[in-house]
Amino acid sequence: MKKFNFKINGNEYQTTVEQNGELLQVTVNGKSYAAELLQDEAAPKPVATAPKAAAAAAPAAAAAAPKAPTGAGKVVESPLPGVVVSIAVTEGQAVKAGDLLLTLEAMKMENAIQADNAGTVTKILVSNGQSVQSGDPLVEIA
Repeated sequence: MKKFNFKINGNEYQTTVEQNGELLQVTVNGKSYAAELLQDEAAPKPVATAPKAAAAAAPAAAAAAPKAPTGAGKVVESPLPGVVVSIAVTEGQAVKAGDLLLTLEAMKMENAIQADNAGTVTKILVSNGQSVQSGDPLVEIA
């Protein structure tokens, strides 16, 4: 078993990887994923900060984001797994309930993610092209 600690977009991830042939058991922040190894390349030693491209290449690590809110605001969570295709708000922007926050693509369909409540966007927790799972935090509104 190998253990890794990643920091992606300011979020820390503790991971373990167990390999059995081409099958992997990847655990990210306590949540396990089954994965199939497609290509085994010798990788350089892990660094403290992973680039955004590495997040896309490692879906299990990028998919699991912390569930805890980062501040005093209310966190809008992803209702389904998908990929962030556009972000319609900026940090500091005032929003009303029902305003478009971002768009997720899931199964070749675009899904509008709207604000649950009025307030100010205090933190955007995802980036364009990022894969998310159901329940992952997307935007924080205070």
